[in-house]
Amino acid sequence: MLFSSYEFILVFLPLTLIGFFLVAKKSRKAAQAFLLLASFLFYAWWSFEYGLLIIATIVVNYAFGLKIQGIAQRDRRAAKPWLTTAIATNLALLGYYKYRDFFIENWNAVAGSDWDFAPLVLPLAISFHTFQQIAYLVDSYRCRVAQPSLTRYALFVLFFPQLIAGPIVHHYQLLPQLAAARTYLYSHQSFAVGLSFFVFGLAKKLLIADPLSGIADPIFDGALPEPPTFSQAWAGLLAYTLGLYFDFSGYSDMAVGLARMFGIRLPYNFNSPYKATSIIDFWHRWHMTLSQWLRDYLYIPLGGNRHGKVRRYVNLTLTMLLGGLWHGAAWSFVFWGLLHGLYLAINHAWHAVQARVTVRGRRLEIPLPMAWLLTFGAVALAWVFFRSPTAAHAVAMTESLVGLHGWHSDRFAAALGPSQAILIALAGAVALLMPNSQEIIDGDGDQATSVSWLRLSWRPTLTWAAAVAGLLLLSLTQMSARREFVYFQF
Repeated sequence: MLFSSYEFILVFLPLTLIGFFLVAKKSRKAAQAFLLLASFLFYAWWSFEYGLLIIATIVVNYAFGLKIQGIAQRDRRAAKPWLTTAIATNLALLGYYKYRDFFIENWNAVAGSDWDFAPLVLPLAISFHTFQQIAYLVDSYRCRVAQPSLTRYALFVLFFPQLIAGPIVHHYQLLPQLAAARTYLYSHQSFAVGLSFFVFGLAKKLLIADPLSGIADPIFDGALPEPPTFSQAWAGLLAYTLGLYFDFSGYSDMAVGLARMFGIRLPYNFNSPYKATSIIDFWHRWHMTLSQWLRDYLYIPLGGNRHGKVRRYVNLTLTMLLGGLWHGAAWSFVFWGLLHGLYLAINHAWHAVQARVTVRGRRLEIPLPMAWLLTFGAVALAWVFFRSPTAAHAVAMTESLVGLHGWHSDRFAAALGPSQAILIALAGAVALLMPNSQEIIDGDGDQATSVSWLRLSWRPTLTWAAAVAGLLLLSLTQMSARREFVYFQF
């Protein structure tokens, strides 16, 4: 069930909200059970069989967590084999569903064999809830978890706003809120804030991201056998670069808003990433919950920066390479992750140079406009490999971006005209000049990078209510042509 669907907005959401707070008046435990059942139905709407699969992973990981922490409290070393087994079990399940076909395809290519299995359908959210539960297991081993009841643990994993595509939520962010009495008391303020977040995200998806996909998709998918020209390739790349941001940040805003309606705060996942002036800064702003997970549960355990600069750069590159593979079972994702690992290594090396070298007594600095342009260009170039269906498509697009296939033609006139160019420009202006959703609604963040006359501050007023209502109605008119969220495939 899509957040951007009539059945979700007009049926599932109001019934779940009303039912939750009505039941909560009688019993908090019953309200938890009600919300857990609603979240399961939300997932099972897509596949009942895979709904049972995720329930099985929840039960198994809950048992592992109890066992691991119980042993670790007495003897940390004795608990490590249990932790290894639990993590291996989760990764084996993820690997089977997500990477089996990829492995068979590459094995057949290398060995000349002809293995033939029916393709697997990737379970929705398997990457997200696997990372979420691995973090829970690791923290159980570290004795940092106040072990919850099975119902609360299941709700921690299945809570429908963050289930499908994040943000990746840690136990310490959600479990205490599920135990707090105030969560079960309806709040007009929380509902108004949550609805505003949800509408902002819905508008990002339907009014910006989906139309931008209509520009980018034919250019990327049609790069073979006739590559686009220079102007078309750049238009397609900019459309995808901006469209991906509005698609995923729109989903994240909707997730934050839905949770807030229930009185629960989820972590933000984006903070105006295209305003970044370095790759390090970009990864502090883009898919922030994944960045934090990779840092805490992969980069630091690999050694982080504790074993010298060379090891640090290797750890950075390996972390991002595995992060790329997490996104999808394709070499294009691996190469995208490798590129960002190299970007981060270069960025850290540049910081080391800056710390040592001065010019006329002043630290070496790249002017901010140039630093922004270098960062944005590097990120956009990497998106070519992230989006392209095959390596050949990526090569063709890269060649087109430097003018090797001509400068302009009318081949994509249907997908790229004056109105589409205006849309790309407006999307760029919103991403680069306006404050983001949490800055507007919660006041969290620094609006210094937004032009002064566009500094907006949400208030529970009739003016804002009318604006949000108008944006919702405008978005609803575009719902019939909706597309799936990009990160559903991961």
